Amino acid sequence: MDSVTALGVQQELAGMPARLYPCTPTRLTTWLDCPRRYRFAYLDRPAPPKGPPWAHNSLGAAVHSALADWWSLPAERRTPRAGVAAVHRRWLTEGFRDATQSAAVRERACDWVEAYLEGIDPAIEPVGVERTVSTPTRTLVLSGRVDRIDDRPDAGLVIVDYKTGRRPPEESDARASLALGVYAVATARTLRRPCTRVELHHLPTGTVAAAEHGSAGLERKVAEAESIAADAVRADRAYEEGRRDNAAFPPAPSPACSWCDFRRHCPEGQAASPERQSWAGLPSDA
Repeated sequence: MDSVTALGVQQELAGMPARLYPCTPTRLTTWLDCPRRYRFAYLDRPAPPKGPPWAHNSLGAAVHSALADWWSLPAERRTPRAGVAAVHRRWLTEGFRDATQSAAVRERACDWVEAYLEGIDPAIEPVGVERTVSTPTRTLVLSGRVDRIDDRPDAGLVIVDYKTGRRPPEESDARASLALGVYAVATARTLRRPCTRVELHHLPTGTVAAAEHGSAGLERKVAEAESIAADAVRADRAYEEGRRDNAAFPPAPSPACSWCDFRRHCPEGQAASPERQSWAGLPSDA
């Protein structure tokens, strides 16, 4: 019996407390964005084959891994050039048009990382790098992996999320992000200290978009997660009952369908937006 079925069984037993639903912000936002994609990604087993890998995902994964490697070095070896070496070591080639494009984007990524690390004090140790944090709520167990958790004299615990996308983030992006809010709540629970500041660090431009959450704001993030999860739980139970139809898992056609890994399995998504080349999501200067 899987966790979703167990949840349903427990809810039906009189006098038994409902089992907390384990989930991540990514799972919740996938449900919110498109229930059909949620079914493909989280419920169908085996999952439908995905489309070709995206170059922008390869870029983002390589940069994230390189920065994690950099923090794992002894402080005296944390130089900007060490970050460049880590990008070369961690580079992924999937999704690029050809080897020439891959090499050119890799060099741009090296420039971003080197410039970013020139502004970082290597002697300051983060509280966590690629750290998993978790917290229970009234109905959920929320968890996620944080790129970096700083401990700053002026701000306390700070959530840092690296970004390598085309558009520099703004303060509104940091404030609206369900994932960042959940990470702040889960970090405070895991480390038993307040955590209210969240930041998006955009490597291509050096932009830092920050938001400061009060306790009421973080409570709203938890309530938002619980609300989305309530719908996802109902869908999970429908799936266990054999439902696969559009009423239970409707598509949500939009321009974002161009970037969906499961586009080939969704006629509505194909009709909603054009197919993209696998390198179309790279930053314009990459």
